[in-house]
Amino acid sequence: MSDPTSDPQHFQPQASPTALFSPDQPPASTTPVTAWVIAGLVVLVAVGLLLFSGRRKSAPPANTIQPLAAYAANLPLAQIAMSESTSLSGGKSTFIDGHIQNTGAQTVSAITVQVIFRNDEQMPPYVETLPLSLIRTHQPYVDTQPVSAAPLKPADDREFRLIFETIPANWNVQLPEIRIIHVETR
Repeated sequence: MSDPTSDPQHFQPQASPTALFSPDQPPASTTPVTAWVIAGLVVLVAVGLLLFSGRRKSAPPANTIQPLAAYAANLPLAQIAMSESTSLSGGKSTFIDGHIQNTGAQTVSAITVQVIFRNDEQMPPYVETLPLSLIRTHQPYVDTQPVSAAPLKPADDREFRLIFETIPANWNVQLPEIRIIHVETR
């Protein structure tokens, strides 16, 4: 008997084993072009918003004297005095104490000041920006707190303290100028 695969009349092609188990071909892309256009527009809008929101006004350099806050005229400073203290470790702190009164009609919950230490050397002054702290107690030591802990109501008169760990060596030893540059009210 002859082999049926060698006889051309009896030969019938059979499917290859790989064709039986091969995965289906992925269908052609069915995503419409409009979906891609919309996705591209969404990405462009998001990038535009990020760029626009990133264009905030940058803060001025630290040594730049800022304009007075609008409410500053309602917060006169009085009885300004300076003192210093040396710690056991040899560090030196300088204090500026005084009184602040709220003569306006709003309650003040935060105050930022700039303290300007001038010199006699025709050089730019040393400017330090810091929050104003109110004196909470005097005994057993002077303890301060932020204005937000005890807001200044209209007609309030409170003691304050500013603390400095470093003062420039070329400071002219005159009372520095204190400028109220930011006030939060409610």
